[in-house]
Amino acid sequence: MSQPDLNSPAGYLTVLRNRQFLALWIAQILAQLVDKVVLILLIALAVANGGSDVNTKESSIMIAMTLPAVFLGSIAGIFVDWHPKREVLILCNFLRAACLFVIPFAPHSLAVLLVLTFIISTLTNVFAPAEQSAIALVVPKNDLFPANALFTITEVGSLIVGFAIGAPLLALTLNLFPDAKAFSREILLGSLYVISGLFLLALPKDEIIHPKKVGSGIWTDLRDAFQYVRHNHLIGGAMLQMVLLYAVLGAMQKLSLNLAEVVTGNRQEFGSFVASVGVGLAIGAFILGKFGKKIVHRPLPFIGFMGMAIGLLMYAFVTNQWVAWLIGAFIGINGSLIVIPMRTVIQEHTPENMRGKVFGLLNNGENIAASLPLALIAVSLDFLTGVFGVQNGGKQQIGFQIVLVVFSLIVFGLGSWAWQRTRRALEKVL
Repeated sequence: MSQPDLNSPAGYLTVLRNRQFLALWIAQILAQLVDKVVLILLIALAVANGGSDVNTKESSIMIAMTLPAVFLGSIAGIFVDWHPKREVLILCNFLRAACLFVIPFAPHSLAVLLVLTFIISTLTNVFAPAEQSAIALVVPKNDLFPANALFTITEVGSLIVGFAIGAPLLALTLNLFPDAKAFSREILLGSLYVISGLFLLALPKDEIIHPKKVGSGIWTDLRDAFQYVRHNHLIGGAMLQMVLLYAVLGAMQKLSLNLAEVVTGNRQEFGSFVASVGVGLAIGAFILGKFGKKIVHRPLPFIGFMGMAIGLLMYAFVTNQWVAWLIGAFIGINGSLIVIPMRTVIQEHTPENMRGKVFGLLNNGENIAASLPLALIAVSLDFLTGVFGVQNGGKQQIGFQIVLVVFSLIVFGLGSWAWQRTRRALEKVL
């Protein structure tokens, strides 16, 4: 098996001329934007009647949205490998639309909202590995690099834009259709899912689905997927680097709260620091997609982990908001040096009948990795802050600095080890 050719001769122009990829990309943009706005809508519906348990209702919706990603991600990948990606993607979008269309007619209770939230999230977690697998179906191997760069840009962009426009969009919908307040928002978002599904009709109908082995099932296929990743050091190493990256991005959510308190004195301003990382990811993805041909032979993931470690270390001593935003963008740019090359390697070197399983496991690992550091860092910060206290009138916390220094060293050490593991595997397939 040869090393993936990541050098598309015309970069973005080539993949955007591919009508099937263009349809898949537009469908991704629509679906991922709607995903973010749907969460805002579900939370708004849950707390519409107010009460003293608003925080509990908000958290309940968020948990219902998160649980399928943690527990069903791997199983979703197996399901994807059993069925044509085109059908899976279209069905997921239509069923998510149906869930939204049902809301106005369903009993107005938190329990019903939680069930619908869980179903929507489950469908989203089936959609994700099917979408990643479909890229390799419609894009030639030598164009996977810019294709993944575009998907990464829109993935990050939807996170920033979706949450930014979500509340205003829902408010505008209510104002435009004052006589249809009971269902206008649900109809709008559900219709966007339907439109996304219609774009997916352009995907190929002739995908070859390998028949299931005699006696195979969810658990046997899950075991096969684990064994495949375990024995394929190239795929396992690439997945490990992706999981480590998402652990860093997950930790940034908690660290940004403390950084905002240190830099601005107001924890509620943490969103801008999270957004700066997202902007950096988008910038890095654009640069890689455009100029990947000139830098592809460099050890990009190793550079990425080293850069993120340096950025986290700089966070420990920053006191200026603009500098903090620049550091966040720097961390994001370095993150793109990991996610795009490693995602491309997984698509290039994973057999077609295993892609869904592998991306299912990857999504599972990424979601767990994004959640676990939140608890560990929170406990560490509480402990160290209690031991060392607060200095300089509350503007600089030694505990926060210690956590960042230690975390940066861990990121550098684990990232370097994961890259070396992948590099050795890559050399064997040259």
